[in-house]
Amino acid sequence: MPIKIQSDLPARSVLERENIFVMTEKRASAQDIRPLKIAIVNLMPTKEATETQLLRLLGNTPLQIDISLVQMEGHVSRHTDEDHLERFYIPSGDVFNHKYDGMIITGAPVEQMPFEDVDYWGELCDIMDYARENVFSTLYICWGAQAGLYHNYGIKKIPLEKKLFGIFPNHRLIQADSLLRGFDDLFPVPTSRHTTISKTAVTKVRDLIVLAENSCNEPTIVKSHATHDIYMMGHLEYDTETLAKEYFRDRERGLPIDLPLHYFPADDPAQAPRNTWRSTAHLFFSNWLNYYVYQETPYTFTTSAYGWGDGI
Repeated sequence: MPIKIQSDLPARSVLERENIFVMTEKRASAQDIRPLKIAIVNLMPTKEATETQLLRLLGNTPLQIDISLVQMEGHVSRHTDEDHLERFYIPSGDVFNHKYDGMIITGAPVEQMPFEDVDYWGELCDIMDYARENVFSTLYICWGAQAGLYHNYGIKKIPLEKKLFGIFPNHRLIQADSLLRGFDDLFPVPTSRHTTISKTAVTKVRDLIVLAENSCNEPTIVKSHATHDIYMMGHLEYDTETLAKEYFRDRERGLPIDLPLHYFPADDPAQAPRNTWRSTAHLFFSNWLNYYVYQETPYTFTTSAYGWGDGI
């Protein structure tokens, strides 16, 4: 799916080197089709890396996508140049002027804080409320998934005794769901978090179903029947080196950090890690775009095409 992006977005050169089909605004305007409108609410501090990771996965199917990168107005980013944010991002308030086929809400390194203490929590709640009425499918990732389940259903996160860190095998629990079409029964998911959610709490909500769980019997992929929303507790978008960078960063800072499980060959951090989740990641995002967004979203945005939130 060619991704419609600004011609000078730094991710463009990286993706073109990897033969990912990207399309500038000028070329996209010459095509007589309606692109899928996807908003990415990027809450990660390393925004440029996250942009590239997500755009790489969104650009692997055959239709055109129009991307809107969203930043939170009430939060000052310390790791991304202000010029980059001003040139390539829209402020969170602008989201409410549009309807989207799909939205992605990323993770954020704030999971050990109460949700209400996060400085942009109010803004994020407004976006999540708006998405339930004006976005056909929202994909929540890691902390974003916990935030969505808490705000939408009251499901609380649970602190872990130690960080869940590494590449964890996951079992598909549902065979027929199109999101997992083509998945193996056991598939790897990169994970890096200090908190989890209760499978029991999820299954008590009639609207939710657990599609897959990890080897610790924790929900990894949860979906909503009513809203087409997906809650992914892992980071399939991660690059090969992402966990290694996190591990060495924390070790250099003297912070307590275990070796990521099932990641370095022979558990030797001197060896380069190998990517075992790339095909799963491409399949997951392609299935979400195709079956949860493209196949279902209306061609023409109208008020009547949305509005399922009141019945949940």
